[in-house]
Amino acid sequence: MYPSRFDDTGRTRTTSDRLEVRRLTRANRLWGSNGVTFGPDGRLYVAQFLAGQISAVDPVSRDIEVVVPLDGPVEAPDDLAFGADGSMYIADLTPGRVWRRGPGGEYTLVSDQVSVPNGITCVGDRLFVNEMKMNGRLMELFPGGGDPVVLTDGLALGNAMQLGPDGCLYYPQMMRNEVWRIPPDGGVPELVAEEVDDPVAVRFDRGGALVVLSRGMAGLVTRIDLATGARSVVATGIVGLDNAAFDHENRMFVSSFASGGIAEVDTDGRTRVVVPQGFDGPFGITVDLGGTVYAADHFSLASPAVPGSGTASGAAVDSGPGAVEDGHEPGVVTHELMYAVHNVTADDGLLHLTSQLGDVRTHDPVHRTTRVRATGLDQPTGIAVAPDGALVVAETGAGRVLRIDDADTVSVLAEGLDHPLDVAFDGRRRCYVSDDRRGAVLRLEDGGAVVVADGLGAPQGLAVRGDELFTVEVEHRRLRAISLATGASRIDAEQLAVGLPPGITRTEPEPIPGVPGRPRQFAGLAVAPDGALLVSANGEGSVLRLTPPAG
Repeated sequence: MYPSRFDDTGRTRTTSDRLEVRRLTRANRLWGSNGVTFGPDGRLYVAQFLAGQISAVDPVSRDIEVVVPLDGPVEAPDDLAFGADGSMYIADLTPGRVWRRGPGGEYTLVSDQVSVPNGITCVGDRLFVNEMKMNGRLMELFPGGGDPVVLTDGLALGNAMQLGPDGCLYYPQMMRNEVWRIPPDGGVPELVAEEVDDPVAVRFDRGGALVVLSRGMAGLVTRIDLATGARSVVATGIVGLDNAAFDHENRMFVSSFASGGIAEVDTDGRTRVVVPQGFDGPFGITVDLGGTVYAADHFSLASPAVPGSGTASGAAVDSGPGAVEDGHEPGVVTHELMYAVHNVTADDGLLHLTSQLGDVRTHDPVHRTTRVRATGLDQPTGIAVAPDGALVVAETGAGRVLRIDDADTVSVLAEGLDHPLDVAFDGRRRCYVSDDRRGAVLRLEDGGAVVVADGLGAPQGLAVRGDELFTVEVEHRRLRAISLATGASRIDAEQLAVGLPPGITRTEPEPIPGVPGRPRQFAGLAVAPDGALLVSANGEGSVLRLTPPAG
């Protein structure tokens, strides 16, 4: 049993006197995986943008140690590199900072003059970084002091880069599907390769071959012979490749921003799991009438996998001793890469989603088409389908609940709320709203809000089953049931793996317009067709299924 990112034992600690609790998926040991590089100690260091932490992975034992904690000074590490003296340099993407972590563990701010820093590499004692934005720059930074020197600009989203055998810096331009190079001392940039599928990382193996990773669904790895330009492309099947590192035996290890994990990839595309993939959140969660569970996982729309098949299902898997052992237990199936998706609800074969980009979408999973229903909203979170077929959305940042009709006309159902997060309807067509800051569940009546239950600990996900309403109290890590007839309530489960790990406190920064940010914490809740309750255990990266005991 491996430790999870939430609990050192890796086991489900959720307790309940009324319900049986099982995992649909393994707990995800990494909170996403982005930049990777081997450190002086031979371990693979993994930047985890979503967590705000960096871990060191032993590729042989699979042991994981958190080196840069998620409540430390680094906010959103996306890439990292080691200098000649053993210092770790970190591209802290969202706040626009570059850090040095010395061999003794001390932190020094190298620069705050980089916008959306991402690709970072060391050339001896020299440090280079590029910007992941349109018209981005590639520059040299000076840890000892001094202003950055810009080598070139005009990058269309830079990312992971490396020094090539010819002494030039190679870097991708993601939006142009190109790879470029430039001498470290400056000069005229040169196009190396074009029509490379969605290049996210440029790496060189120990033999000097250029290796380019693609960030799409197929997990493409392209090898380019610099002398002839000849290419070979293999599909790894790893969705959302992000970065790669080669060890001294020339073995390639890759990361995935979409679902974390670390895998070794052979030149023919075959893979070996080192750290299994899983959910980065998950956040919002829903179940369709066929029992398929869908989760909004920030970078993707994904589902738990059927054991041994790789397909999506709501089938439970035992999380007892030995269930999280070798990477072969069920993980996740990614349906689509979707940036910033935060909540989802299923209805009549369609999936309706909210996004941290401020929009609401309707997705057809069969035809793989998406329709935008509303844009420009302020932190839309909860979403439900009203009895008349309209979408009802909690616009968290604006303190409102909105209605979106079939013609995509947006109207206000209620406003003046504090921090509405989720919405749900009962059998009498009444709408309920959770408000985590107020610590209450409300019912909307005639444009106003009536308190159904208060004194709660940050209620988030909402779901109605029969004449009871359920909510996840993230502050207390418990599931509460509330009678819609009497208002009486009880605790149905405790010690849920929701929110940040125990003992961790931090203040989430306000989002920066146009800059990728970490997802806001949200623990979703849904009712399956058989009456089971599903909880998005975003603290450990799994889905929990809660059912009455058999018999």
